[in-house]
Amino acid sequence: MPLDPTYVGIRDYRVATGFTPLYTMSVDQARRADRETEAENWDWIEQPEEVFDLNFTGPASEQTVRVYRPRSDGPLPVLLYFFGGGWVVGSLDTSDAICRALAGMVPCVIVSVGYRLAPEHPFPAAVEDCYAAVKWVADHASDLGADSGRIAVAGDSSGGNLAAAMTLMARDDDDGPPISAQVLVYPPMRNGAATESMRDNTDPMFFNATSSAWFWHHYLAEPADGDSPLASPLNAADHSGLPAAMVITAELCPLRDEGEAYSEALSLAGVPVESHRYTGLPHGFLAMASVLDTAREALASIADFLRRRLAVKRIE
Repeated sequence: MPLDPTYVGIRDYRVATGFTPLYTMSVDQARRADRETEAENWDWIEQPEEVFDLNFTGPASEQTVRVYRPRSDGPLPVLLYFFGGGWVVGSLDTSDAICRALAGMVPCVIVSVGYRLAPEHPFPAAVEDCYAAVKWVADHASDLGADSGRIAVAGDSSGGNLAAAMTLMARDDDDGPPISAQVLVYPPMRNGAATESMRDNTDPMFFNATSSAWFWHHYLAEPADGDSPLASPLNAADHSGLPAAMVITAELCPLRDEGEAYSEALSLAGVPVESHRYTGLPHGFLAMASVLDTAREALASIADFLRRRLAVKRIE
């Protein structure tokens, strides 16, 4: 399929204004450039009743989570959301609009997780921080107006990778909290994946194969660290016993094939999977819901999946 018309306009604008890929920058420059794109207000969504930050003691230091709580007369299920940014850029603000939207669309309490970034804190620092947050939320769900028996995880891009790692850790931890569902949005699932989609998607105006290699380079202290299933969930020897999954990929994304390979691995292991490839779109399209109808449709599909898996009645 050709590039979606909305993204044709975005690409033309980037070419005209001299767009600079993050992988041509230093880490500090990339973070500054990323912050300039973070703030977005989706005026079409119903805002949560409360949004607030909390700190708890993480594996290395104080760790921040942002809680989105819609109005409810009783405990709601809870979704832990992990922001994208290649484990190198990004922040709680990166996924703010997505979290606000899903909080009301499901509805559920959303806990967006802050974690240490590479290269200052390479793998497995982000994984350790995220799992500490999963366990903390399970232990303190009632304080957040949430039900510890209905927990899901989700994330976009590297956040989807972290969400998948959380399900592996929780399954293999004797004291791990039960996770009912996972939503993985265009996730990187194997370091060094030599796939058709990685070879084909090289357009410098969008996240491409060079972008992927740049982020993995900064995330891993040593290339061999990428062999760990907690860095590359496709490398897990066993995918059985994991929670039901929704995996979203984009046709023009270099990570498409590894995301779809993970869907297949889960399905072969007996895990219920709903896999959706969105045609004509590049990596990162979910954040464009203010101008892209397909992104809104994807958000609605995610909300529907979570309602079904967490047994939530839709509020009309």
